[in-house]
Amino acid sequence: MKKVLVLVLIFIFSAVFYLNFNKSENIQEKIADKIIRFHVIGNSDSIEDQRVKLQVRDNVLSFAADKLSSCKSIDDSKKVLMAYNDEIVNIANKTLKDNSMGYSAKAALGDDVFPVKQYGNIVLPEGKYEAYELVLGEGKGHNWWCVMFPPLCFIDITKGEASIDKTSKEMEKVLTKDEYNAVDGSDNKIIIKFKIIEIIKNLFEKIE
Repeated sequence: MKKVLVLVLIFIFSAVFYLNFNKSENIQEKIADKIIRFHVIGNSDSIEDQRVKLQVRDNVLSFAADKLSSCKSIDDSKKVLMAYNDEIVNIANKTLKDNSMGYSAKAALGDDVFPVKQYGNIVLPEGKYEAYELVLGEGKGHNWWCVMFPPLCFIDITKGEASIDKTSKEMEKVLTKDEYNAVDGSDNKIIIKFKIIEIIKNLFEKIE
């Protein structure tokens, strides 16, 4: 009797996981089609490389703020990034040169797999997203990220409720109601859900 009960519980757990995983994966793909992430990857994890990485980030975002903040669609953002790609790389390289770093930067739009990430009250699930990647030197250090479209990169997340409200409004402009509800982490429960799904998914992949 106990064995039967255990098997039933395993079946129920597997069914619930399968349904939640497929639903989360479907939501992730829909959201990924509507946003562009900004990914700055440091040369290494040394204190100096990480310090300069953040300086590069600040200089690039300062340059891109006006150009991207008025974009109304993901296609507009892509056009702007490609039009100013050389200038962005030049800004990064000048920052590296000013700090006497012996390496250069490169940037491009491409797909990359990201783990669960939280930005304000928005929790983006693990999955593949299009990102504007700025790689410094060997690109072996910790990275910094934000969302370039909608333009969350330019919201000061230190402003508490004000920034949460602005982040919400920007995401609501591009996501459907169901998609927004799926990533609204206001109650802190959703990031735990996504983390559990991510962990179980990784375990299944290791078994395979």
